[in-house]
Amino acid sequence: MSETMTLVSPQPRRARLSVEPGHRPRPAGSGGRIAGRVVLYTVLIVAAAAMLTPFFWMVMSSLKDANSVFSVPVRWIPEVFVWENYVEIWTRSDIGTWIRNTLILSVTVTALQVLTGSFAAYGFSRITFPGRNLLFLLYVATIAVPWQSYMIPQFILLSNAGVANTLWSIILLQAFGAFGVFLMKQFYETVPEDLSEAARLDGLSEYGIWWRIMLPLSVPAIASLSLLTFVNTWNDYLGPLIYLRDSSLWTMQLGLKNFVSSLYDTDYGVLFAGLVISVVPIAVIFLLGQRFFVEGIATSGMKG
Repeated sequence: MSETMTLVSPQPRRARLSVEPGHRPRPAGSGGRIAGRVVLYTVLIVAAAAMLTPFFWMVMSSLKDANSVFSVPVRWIPEVFVWENYVEIWTRSDIGTWIRNTLILSVTVTALQVLTGSFAAYGFSRITFPGRNLLFLLYVATIAVPWQSYMIPQFILLSNAGVANTLWSIILLQAFGAFGVFLMKQFYETVPEDLSEAARLDGLSEYGIWWRIMLPLSVPAIASLSLLTFVNTWNDYLGPLIYLRDSSLWTMQLGLKNFVSSLYDTDYGVLFAGLVISVVPIAVIFLLGQRFFVEGIATSGMKG
């Protein structure tokens, strides 16, 4: 009796990858991305260190004695911390008056530029009138005109108005700015027009739309404009040098310059203490408004 044998060809077995629990395979190209990120962070750290080094040297120099500030080789950390430099800058100079005048000018000019810039930007972005685009182009083009070209006629104008040698001269000089109008207009154009149309249907005037709708929505742009204007006014030297002749009206920058000129033998440790004091308000404002500043410059606006 013959038995019939059936041969069955074996099926090819597929290789199985053993994956450990909790382990995910690394996607292709991730190694290159990690290396690129490491390089990017390294470059950013080096750039940040290069920019912060002068500030670190200034702070350390404010805690040195006069003979150790410019020592060779450079001593980054003082052997003895001379905290008396900060006491001397207050007793040997009128730095309290300088800070007060600078704060008055910076806060007032910033408030006026935000007010006038946002109001003019609303007119250029939302109000239709003949020659609007041409007028805006001419107004923004004044940014490219250097102040030195019309500095003398402006001084004559303010002197005839009787505001020279007063804080009002600097306030009137910087109360209006084309850059603020440009920045606010670019942000307003990202806000949907439907909001303004709905407000008009509800009976809201153009002044009400600007005040109750556009300004609350433009907080990032206002923060950016405020920060830039405050820093520019705080660090201004040429304007106070021309208009403020009375020592009781000097600002921080003008006062420190005259403090150096009035000394026969300058104590640079005391001087650097004054410079540190002048930088502190700017640093605090930058730290507090950094998030709004970046968002405002990006002019992200609203997404419809």
